[in-house]
Amino acid sequence: MRRAIAAIAAFGLAIGLAGCAPESTVIDLGVDQADGALSDDVQAQLQSLTETAMTAAGAPGAIVGVYAPWAGQWVAGLGVTEPEGAAVAADMTFKAPGVSRAMTCDVLYGLVERGTVDLDDTVVEWVETYPNAKDITLEQLCDGTSGIDTYLDVLLPRLLKNPERVWNARELAAYGLAKDRAFDPGTRYGESDTGYLLLGVVLERVTGSSLNALYQEFVFEPLGMSASSAPLNMPTGDVLNGFRSGTSKEGKTRCKTPTDVTALSPTAGGAAAGVVSDVDDLATYARALAAGARSYDTEGRFADARTLRSQPSWFTADGGAFQAGSLVGQYGSIPGYLTAAFADRETGLAVVVVLNNSRASAALVRTLAWQLAAVASKAPAAEGRTAPESGLPWTAESLAGTISETAVCS
Repeated sequence: MRRAIAAIAAFGLAIGLAGCAPESTVIDLGVDQADGALSDDVQAQLQSLTETAMTAAGAPGAIVGVYAPWAGQWVAGLGVTEPEGAAVAADMTFKAPGVSRAMTCDVLYGLVERGTVDLDDTVVEWVETYPNAKDITLEQLCDGTSGIDTYLDVLLPRLLKNPERVWNARELAAYGLAKDRAFDPGTRYGESDTGYLLLGVVLERVTGSSLNALYQEFVFEPLGMSASSAPLNMPTGDVLNGFRSGTSKEGKTRCKTPTDVTALSPTAGGAAAGVVSDVDDLATYARALAAGARSYDTEGRFADARTLRSQPSWFTADGGAFQAGSLVGQYGSIPGYLTAAFADRETGLAVVVVLNNSRASAALVRTLAWQLAAVASKAPAAEGRTAPESGLPWTAESLAGTISETAVCS
C-alpha cells in the first residue's frame, strides 16, 4: 500500500509540474573533439575490420562511428541496406539492443536521486503480480544479478511471425519468469533480457509514464539525442533495414538470402532492446555513461562490477553496463541488428557500430567494437593535439580469432 500511495503522489506531482517545467539544458560532456577525419591509414584499418565482421555476420550493411577527441572521427555507412539494395547512409537509424538496458538503468538511478524509489526496493513492493520476484531488488534487475532467465529464445519464432504486433512487456516477462531461476539473486551476473523488461514495468508503474517518456526525460533530452526514441512501431524513412538469416533444409545458414525483419515492433525488446537511435546519438550517450556526466550518475553504480564466466578479468558487468579495460558501454542483439556502443572513461574515445543481420552472437559485434577502439586508440594526433597513452589490454589482432569463432557466414 505504501508504494501504491507513493506512485499516485509521484504521478500527481508529474502532472502538476508539467506545465511549468523549465526548458531543458543539454549537458556539456567536456569532450574537445578534433575537427576533421581520422587519417587515411586509420580509416582503412577500421573499414577492413568492419567489412570482415560484416562477412562473418552475413550482414549486407553496417554503420560505424569512431570518435577520437585528439585525432578526428570516422562515421560511415558500409555495404547496402539489403542484398542488391541501396547504399547505407551513415545517418540512418536502427534498433539499439543492449544499449537500451543501460538507459533503463539511467531512469532507475534518476528516480533514486529524486527519492521516488530505492535501489533495494523489491519488485513486489511496486508490482504485486510477480510474487515469484518477491526477493529480487530493482538494483539486481539493473545489475543483471536477479537470476531470472531470458524470454527471447522462447518467443523468437512468434516474434518473427508477428513482426508488427505491439507487445505488452508484462506478457513477455512472464515467459522468462516461468522458467527456473538460473541462480540465486545477487550471487553472480547472468544474461537476462527479462530482468530489464521487468525493471521497465516497475518504472512505468512508479511514475505513470511510458518508457519512451522516461527515456526522453532522463536520457535523450539532457544529452540532445534528437534521433532517439522508444517507439511502439519501427519508424519509416531513413532506417537501416534489419535482417536475420534462417537455416536451409540442409542445415546451412542462408547467408545470401536473409529474412527482412525491419518491421519488428521495438516493443518486442522493450526496456531491454527497444530504443531506436543513430551512431551520433549513441556516441554521445556512451561518452555520458562512461564519464558519469548526469546528476544521477553515482560512483557506486559500477563499484561492485562482477567478472564474467570464461571471460578475461578486465571484462566486467555492473549498473546495466559492461566495462572492458577503460571502456564503458553496452552491446546486444535483437532480430535484425547487432549493436555495440562503448566509450573510454579516460580519453573520451567513442565507438559505435551496428551490423544489420542478427543471426550471429552479439559477441561478434562486441569484439568488432573493441577492435575498432584498439585501432583508434593509437590514431596519430591532429595538428596542435596530443595523443593519449594507449591503455587497452588487447589489440585488434589479438581479437581476430573471436570474430572467426563467432562467424556464421564466410
